Amino acid sequence: MESLKLKDNLRGKIDEFVRGLEDVYKEDLVSVILYGSAASGEFVDEHSNLNLLIVLKDAGLENIKKSAAVVNKGKFRMFMPLFFNRDYITSSTDVFPVEFLDMKENYVLLAGEDVLKDITVDLKNLRFQCEHELKAKLISLRQFFLKNHKDRAILRNALFKTVNSVTHILRNIVRIKGKNPAYLKQDIIKQAEGILPMESGVWQRILAAKNKQVKLAQGEIEQLFIKFVEELEKIIVAVDRL
Repeated sequence: MESLKLKDNLRGKIDEFVRGLEDVYKEDLVSVILYGSAASGEFVDEHSNLNLLIVLKDAGLENIKKSAAVVNKGKFRMFMPLFFNRDYITSSTDVFPVEFLDMKENYVLLAGEDVLKDITVDLKNLRFQCEHELKAKLISLRQFFLKNHKDRAILRNALFKTVNSVTHILRNIVRIKGKNPAYLKQDIIKQAEGILPMESGVWQRILAAKNKQVKLAQGEIEQLFIKFVEELEKIIVAVDRL
């Protein structure tokens, strides 16, 4: 807990949450790990989520239910716990390589064993997941555009939401190329531009609008949406060849 760069009241809530789990599960509690922005030091908004990996010897629903009184307390509403057993983690790194790499990159052990220390992820599986998610998003965006192309506000909001998730995928493509990925979205895009056929100006324009640094004209939103989809199409072809 000493290594967490969080406000004292939030650190206190985390400590209380962990002690509550320890009281409920005793020896059945294998590990409690905090991961993501709260572990890396980038957590700034106490209304954002705190991500927790909780490993139990028995992660069946009946056993998970025992923690409901702790998990559902109002003071812990920003806590987002994932309950697994050790075998699930060991057998799932090939299916969820992005998620487990994200956990392993920024985490703090709060209680029990460090179950993330020795996990490994095959980069072939990481490439497959990146390609799968990019293609799924492309299909979804095409369908979305057909139904909503006349509503500029809906297009803009979808664009802002999608650029977040796709930039996260780009971050993992940077990993595949053997580079240490940046954390900030603007920096990730700069890294990705060096290894993928992409026009960073489109991405930076969307991010600037999302961050309220610029205001998009009504006529610009649809064209930016179309350009973003074209960017995805180019990236997908490149990722398929990695």
